[in-house]
Parts: sequence; C-alpha cells; structure tokens
Amino acid sequence: MMKHGLFLLLLFVLNSCSKDTAPNAPTSNTPEEIDLVTPQNVRSFLVDPNATDATVALFYNLRKRSKTQTLIGQHEAFSSFYNNQSGDADIKKTTGKDPAVLGLDFMFITDKNNNGTSSNWFYQQELKSIADAKAAFQKGMVITYSWHLREPYLEEEFYTYSMTDQQKATAFKSLLPGGIHHNWFKAKLDKIATVFTALQLNGTAIPVIFRPFHEMDGNWFWWGQNYCTPQEYQQVFQFLVTYLRDVKQIHNVLYSFAPDNSYTQANGYLTRYPGDGYVDILGMDNYSDFGSNQGQQGVTRANEKLIMLSNLAQQKNKIAALTETGYQVSSSSPAIPNWFSNHLFTAITNQNPRIAYVLFWNNTQNAYYTPTPASGNTNDFMVFTSKARCVLQPQLQSIYQIQN
Repeated sequence: MMKHGLFLLLLFVLNSCSKDTAPNAPTSNTPEEIDLVTPQNVRSFLVDPNATDATVALFYNLRKRSKTQTLIGQHEAFSSFYNNQSGDADIKKTTGKDPAVLGLDFMFITDKNNNGTSSNWFYQQELKSIADAKAAFQKGMVITYSWHLREPYLEEEFYTYSMTDQQKATAFKSLLPGGIHHNWFKAKLDKIATVFTALQLNGTAIPVIFRPFHEMDGNWFWWGQNYCTPQEYQQVFQFLVTYLRDVKQIHNVLYSFAPDNSYTQANGYLTRYPGDGYVDILGMDNYSDFGSNQGQQGVTRANEKLIMLSNLAQQKNKIAALTETGYQVSSSSPAIPNWFSNHLFTAITNQNPRIAYVLFWNNTQNAYYTPTPASGNTNDFMVFTSKARCVLQPQLQSIYQIQN
C-alpha cells in the first residue's frame, strides 16, 4: 500500500509539472467539467432540432473551439472600407487574411423602399448581401445577420430620437399577436425568410447566426427596455423564432440574444432572455468599457462581464460571443496604444472565458475599427491577430462539419 501511494504521488507531481505554468497562462474560471454536448446528441441542444447538418455542425464547433479559440470578424467587411478603398476586406489588406466572421444586416433588405426590381437600390443591397454571404460561406467563414428594423409607423428610423413619445410607447408592443402592426411584422419576417431560403450554395443551405432586437437593455432603439416590458420583449422574440422555424420552415439559423454591456450579473442578463428554447448564442455588445477614458479598469469590467457570459453559456449548453465591439479611430479619436493586443486580448482571455467570436463594427470612409496597412496601430492589430487564440479565415477548418 505504501509503494502504491508513493507511486500515485509521484505521478501527480510529474503530471502537474508538465502543465503550462507560465505566470500569464490563462486558467479556467470554472472547474473542468464533462461536456454534455456530443456529436451524437448536439441536435437536441439547438433551438431548431430540425436544423440542417451544417447548422448543427456550426453550433457544435463554435462551442468546442471556444475553449481554445476566438474567431475574429467584422461587420460588412466585404463592402465597407476605410477611405473607401474597396477590394479586399480591410482586415485582409492588413493581415493577408480574411476575417473568420462576416457581419451583415437586414436593414435595407426589409426597407419599405425595397420593391424587388433590378434598378432599385435597396434590392441591389439585398442581392449584394446574399452574394457576400455566399462568398463568405465558400471560404468557410461564419455569417451573422443583425437587424436594424425601422419603426412600424413611418418606417424611417430605428433610433428613437425622432419618434414621438406615443410612438416609442407603442411601437414594439404593436408587433405582438393582435397588435396593430403584427401583420406588418410577419411580412417583414416573410422577407427575411426569402433571404434565408436564397442562401444556398451547391445544394447546401448556408447557416446563419441571426441577432434580432439587440442592445435591448438600452433605449436608443425602439425595442429598448423603456418601451416594452420584459415579457413583451420575450413574446416578440419567441414569435420571431417560432414563425421562422415552424411556419416558414427555415432550418439554417442559429438565434442570438445580445444585450449591450449593462449587465454584470447573470440574473440581470436574463431579465429579458426569451428562454433556452429560443436562443443558441448568448451575446454581448460592448464598446463603452473599451473607450479612450476607461483604461485598465474598463478592461477589467469587460473581462468580468465576459466571464459571467461564458459561465452562463456553459450552464445552459449554449455559445458565448462578443457580438459587437471595437474602438473607432478617427481624426478626433486617436488610436489607443496596444488596444488590440493588450486591452481587447486581455478582456477575452483573462481567466479563460469561452468566447466563440468577436465582431468588430464596420469601417467607414473617415473612421475605422480595424486598421489598414498605413494606419498607426497596424502593428498592434498584427500582434493581436497573430496570437494563437485569435482565428482568421485561413485557420478555420471544416467549421460546417463535425469531425468524429
């Protein structure tokens, strides 16, 4: 018995010494657990148990890879460029690699002015969006759609600053069954369904992450927290999912719930959560913690929120993601030294939160979130994207297939 005990002790010591003991090595914030999600049962954990095989594989692989990898993406990377220098995505201009995630939006597609004719600018944007999604899928990239839906009264704005108090108080509630704009809402979802159906390549339906009614914990959008109760928000979100999935028979979608960064505790985050049966991806948008006046305290806050998000996703067998972020550099907002390689990287890695992907917002003519080759913080971005944790498109391997 003594020899056997000494042998076990020696084995334990040798095993401990073989692990990464670098001072800054990431450590798990939760005890190592047995993952309940397997290739055999993964379908049962999705919002849509009838999801296509590629969609199921995307869910499984994003969860699995988030233990060690974070995909790096950008909104409208194929169509919005700093200094209007079109061509390759700005990330590719800088790194030689496309982003791993492409963000798109249904805003122009569901616009009242989209009349479906070839000469119509809004319809052209619809076709461009579909083409971009197909190009991204062909490269093995992940595609995510947000939806800046314009309010149902005049269909002019998604922000609330030009809406009347009456409109703000009733707009979102009017989408509910029995509401005056419920049929209008269904017509918009019908349009979205046509796009999901059109996303086909070589006979495969292209999987899409759909992130509707995001940042609902703020009040800048007409679906914000001041304009509907938690129950009303949940009911509209639930209707959206069940209508697309069960009525329109759309089976190539993962659904994302994505508040802004106001929540620091899980119970707050779940205030408007539609339920496990309606959400595949637990997202968070966060710009303010990374602002120029936030420093390391902001980084710490962002990291703590991502740890909370990651833990919650693990408890619910979901995926956690930083669904929007960035620091916009312009003539009036200079780059923050080491923002990518220190601030953001620390936030997504300290204590090893499982963040499946990070999506930067789009570059514009006069400002950028991701630098181009001549920018002052290009080297910082290169250091960030070269880290083993960060994945760009060439490092994505078979994200739409489950490897047994």
